[in-house]
Amino acid sequence: MSTTVSTTSRTLAAIPAKPVSNMLLRLLPGLAISGALAAVGMSLGRIGWLQNHGFSALTLAIVLGMLVGNTVYPRFAAVSGAGVNFSKKTLLRLGVVLYGLRLTVQDIGHVGIAGIATDALVLGSTFALACYVGIKWLGMDRKTAMLIGAGSSICGAAAVMAAEPVVRARAEQVTVAVATVVVFGTLAIFLYPVLFDLNQQWQVIPGGADEFGIYAGSTIHEVAQVVAAARSVGPHAADTAVIAKMVRVMMLAPFLIMLSAWLARDDAKQASVARADGQDATQHKAKLAVPWFAFAFVGVVIFNSLHLLSASVVAVTTGIDTILLTMAMAALGLATHISSIRKAGIKPLLLALILFVWLVVGGALINRWVFALLG
Repeated sequence: MSTTVSTTSRTLAAIPAKPVSNMLLRLLPGLAISGALAAVGMSLGRIGWLQNHGFSALTLAIVLGMLVGNTVYPRFAAVSGAGVNFSKKTLLRLGVVLYGLRLTVQDIGHVGIAGIATDALVLGSTFALACYVGIKWLGMDRKTAMLIGAGSSICGAAAVMAAEPVVRARAEQVTVAVATVVVFGTLAIFLYPVLFDLNQQWQVIPGGADEFGIYAGSTIHEVAQVVAAARSVGPHAADTAVIAKMVRVMMLAPFLIMLSAWLARDDAKQASVARADGQDATQHKAKLAVPWFAFAFVGVVIFNSLHLLSASVVAVTTGIDTILLTMAMAALGLATHISSIRKAGIKPLLLALILFVWLVVGGALINRWVFALLG
């Protein structure tokens, strides 16, 4: 009897192990390819010239992924597709959550109410402009316009990737949005030091390097691009620029929640119109895609604000987070087809250009107005 019970126990214990091991075997090839591309991207990202010009590991990884994805990868796509998809979705969400370890609630205090208000106004106006110009004027598909708006208004490629599950975009739509962010964010690196010199004469943004740093942090796309541009101005500008940028990044979670609610309400309206016209309303079925990872992101920021973890543990964890995000970007590149990007045409680039002009000009006016009112 005891032998039978023991044998049965061993059999039951082995049941869940097989599916898990099978799943790991299915994921392994894709994870290996994504990891290898991420490693190359991170290595290239340490090159001084690339760092000074704002090319982060994330940007380089998606470029490498696209190169491989449109050449040799199709031969291995059937075997590695599950792992690449896992990197593109699950690792991305985990990376966004752990990104909270780079931020603290105390960061808000460094820029004050004026800095917070500036970030919020820049974010809201830029995204609203993206939706109006992209959808109403240029006639672009809603998902691409929203992704470009998210990348331009918050934190570049990371915001595009974070918004992708909410808008339920395709890989090529995400890649188009990331590409536009990279183009104009890189241009900002060279433009903002020139704008600082001009501002010294014109005083559009009152104050010195600190106030200009807030302007840079509230209007430049990527964190790496903010650092590269502000360092060219000076150390004080770089410090305030990074803090202003991080406060802007912290707005990612509430932005995703509000975006999800807005899309669900819009779908409900379209479903109601379709039913009234006697059409099939299932394609417009309202669904609130709650971005749970956004709540987790906020939780990690709050936890990090308590300073319960040592600096070394935070450094290691943020390093792991960089690996996860870089793998996600590499996987996105692998899943992107150049032909799909060509089909998108000139409109995404034109929208990104309009938003860039707004960030530079409109962002300066917002900074001036807010600091005159609250500064």
